[in-house]
Formats: sequence, structure tokens, C-alpha cells
Amino acid sequence: MAEEHHIGNFDPGAFFSLHDYDSSGDWTPAEILRTYGLLDESAKEIPDSKRDEVVQKVLALFDDNRNGIITQGEWMRKCAEGVKLPDFGLGPGHHGDDEYEYEIHHFEKYHDENTREEDLTHPEDIAHFKKHDQEADQAERQEQLDRLSVIEENIPLKFRRVA
Repeated sequence: MAEEHHIGNFDPGAFFSLHDYDSSGDWTPAEILRTYGLLDESAKEIPDSKRDEVVQKVLALFDDNRNGIITQGEWMRKCAEGVKLPDFGLGPGHHGDDEYEYEIHHFEKYHDENTREEDLTHPEDIAHFKKHDQEADQAERQEQLDRLSVIEENIPLKFRRVA
């Protein structure tokens, strides 16, 4: 995670605050899932059993009083003891922006500023640009529909004139 956040030294307090999405001073199971990118659209295929496993393992490591949340105090104590968040090999997703996710989790890792479009051949590159194409196609379809005074697809079949 240090690489994706572009930090050279780990600050446990800052990390906790960055990932305390509701600024409550606690990490809830939902915040743990979000931190691991498991609430993102890109993680929709990950089964609930795996999501539950992630939450339970993180809570087992950091939730000293076993109340189902991690306080900043618990986090700081465990970090001082050398406990680290495990890498489950899941995500990305917690940044909430597909472009940024692609940039930090793939492009920066495998490409650079000299990469040409024809060099973007990894499955992640193909999926990323396929999504762009689908969004452009959808926008074009919507523009075409917006130019119509009547959208026939919105008229129930029983009311349509058949020529």
C-alpha cells in the first residue's frame, strides 16, 4: 500500500485516518472491506465468504476487545507491536475512481511515460480501454436518443403502429 500511496515511510496514524472513511475514529467492517477494495465494482465477483474472511482476519489481528470494530488506539498499539495488514491479493478499488485505480495499480507498475498505445496489451489494459469504448458507445447512443422527439423503444408494443 505504501507504493500506491507514494509514501516512503509508513505513518500508522495517518494511514488509519486516511482509511477511516467516515472520520468516526473507528474502522468498521465496511471500512475494512473498502480499504481492501472489496466494495468496488471491480470486486463484484469476489464471494461474500471471501469478504467475510478478510474482515474476520483483520479484526482478529487488530480488534483487541473483540467488539467488531478497530479503534485508532487498537490500531496504533498493534502497529507498534509490528502487526501489519495482510495482503489477500484482492482489490483494487478503495480509491473510488476507475482511472486512478488503473493508474496506480497497473499503469505505474508496468508502464511509464514512454509507453505507446500499441504497447498497452496486458489484460488489465484491454479491459480498461474496453470500458472506455463501452462508455463512449453508450454516450453516443444516448446522444442519438436525445435527438429523437419520440423514442419508439419507450412505447409499449401494444401501442406501436406496425407498418
